Amino acid sequence: MSTPPAPPPIADPDPSAFVCLGSQVGPCAACQRKTHKYGHGGSPLCQWCMTPVLKGWGPTARHTSTRA
Repeated sequence: MSTPPAPPPIADPDPSAFVCLGSQVGPCAACQRKTHKYGHGGSPLCQWCMTPVLKGWGPTARHTSTRA
């Protein structure tokens, strides 16, 4: 079994940051890398931090807003 490629340096943004509005970009909750964090399709984690979460929880893991 091969090991997954190492993530790029934290200074490099997540690819999702390039396909959303600049106002929807924010820091990853875990590593602080710039990622598509806000708005429709946003996630609190970048793709590299989300990978181990999906392994543990499966593809149905989603962030649920706790805002009233």
